[in-house]
Amino acid sequence: MEQILEILTLDIKPGRRDEFHRLYTSRALPLLRKWGFRVVAHGPSRHDADSYYVIRLFDSLEQRQSSEDAYYASDEWKQGPRSAILELVDHFAYAVVPASLWHEISKTLEIQAK
Repeated sequence: MEQILEILTLDIKPGRRDEFHRLYTSRALPLLRKWGFRVVAHGPSRHDADSYYVIRLFDSLEQRQSSEDAYYASDEWKQGPRSAILELVDHFAYAVVPASLWHEISKTLEIQAK
């Protein structure tokens, strides 16, 4: 089974990224962790004032799908941070890549740093 990384990029409504970050770290992230999601990195993107990223690790593409289906259908998400989170987001997109790609990138960065 091949682990995968999901890279989520979000365009946050102008001027509201700090608010999104507080909400994400205080409400959404603890709930994701409770549901067993492995969020390996998240935070404001450095390229502009309104972008945000979340990187999550899954054991397989199938595990990603079943975990997300269950989580996003849950009352904890729907009655929890869902509306507040979505109200701050203009657009989002996913890229899903093999986790092995991350290892190759890490090796390249190590070589370049020498």
